[in-house]
Amino acid sequence: MNRIHELFKNKKSNILNIYFTAGYPALNDTVDIIRALGESKVDLVEIGMPYSDPLADGPTIQASSSVALKNGMSLEILFDQIAQARAISSMPFILMGYFNQVMQYGEENFVQKAKNVGVDCLILPDLPVEEYEKHFHTMFKKHNMDIAFLITPRTPMARIKHIDAVSNSFIYMVSSNAITGAKAGIEKEQKEYFKRIDEMKLKNPRLIGFGISNKETFSAACESSSGAIIGSAFINALKEEGSIDVKVKNFVRKIIG
Repeated sequence: MNRIHELFKNKKSNILNIYFTAGYPALNDTVDIIRALGESKVDLVEIGMPYSDPLADGPTIQASSSVALKNGMSLEILFDQIAQARAISSMPFILMGYFNQVMQYGEENFVQKAKNVGVDCLILPDLPVEEYEKHFHTMFKKHNMDIAFLITPRTPMARIKHIDAVSNSFIYMVSSNAITGAKAGIEKEQKEYFKRIDEMKLKNPRLIGFGISNKETFSAACESSSGAIIGSAFINALKEEGSIDVKVKNFVRKIIG
């Protein structure tokens, strides 16, 4: 049982997953951000691999990715930073990026390296579940690496059940048919979607992401899932003046007190 499985076994609700782009605001901030998140009692951290064409990401994450790449972030630097962070943190680490990055590194080399430095789970939004089953399931199992797939309000029920059957970690439940980005609140249509998925009684826990930005939206998402993912709002907080410690801890305090 890895760190993610332990988390979902021991905590059934109000799980807070914070996403940030590695190498942003500065190249070497990654370890300090992870340390501060852990000290703030965040449950798990989603580390974004900067990419030049992040299809699912809104302007905030795209901009942070661009800055991180200009800062000189690379996969080798990122893997080294994750290893440093793992030495001081027991939080589950999720590595989020795009399959093209994995292909360029070499699929098995990437998964093995990620596991070796302490990554517990991958999120690759552009890797279809069918491709994973056909070509990569055995490899992921060999290296004891989890993968989380995304569902949206438009995902057919049969496909959701298929994803649930294949998944071994959690399901990333996209809150709306939109790119990432902070929003003011949870709309009626989203609540109906959350209820519909909740009534399916899926075997895997669910985390809701996209548009979760404050205490109100976090609490609303947690009513229909195991927890929620906050990304763009956190990255916006990192733009502010002050130390990494102060910015991280102030932000998390506003979400969970």
